[in-house]
Amino acid sequence: MTFIAMNRFRVARGREAEFEEVWRNRQSDLPSMPGFVVFHLLRGPSDDAATLFVSHTIWESRQHFEDWTRSEAFRRAHSGAPKTQGLYLGPPQFEGFEAVAETTRPD
Repeated sequence: MTFIAMNRFRVARGREAEFEEVWRNRQSDLPSMPGFVVFHLLRGPSDDAATLFVSHTIWESRQHFEDWTRSEAFRRAHSGAPKTQGLYLGPPQFEGFEAVAETTRPD
């Protein structure tokens, strides 16, 4: 079944555009990874201190996602962390989900 991997980021208010730019310009090998389906960067609600963002990837299986996390491509993708110092209010919060039911639109 499908696996959805998400990381929640609390981004300091006023630095949202900078955060989005980091994600738009980062090297990504995701499209070439076995089992990768789609990536989204989602912008959510804001409070006085931060804006919530979520990185959201869909994989064909949990195993495909776990293989990605052990890959050289994963290490390259995450090597830019020093460039993002001060953007986050705390570390990203990972959430992983296995799909147990699915409804799709008929073609």
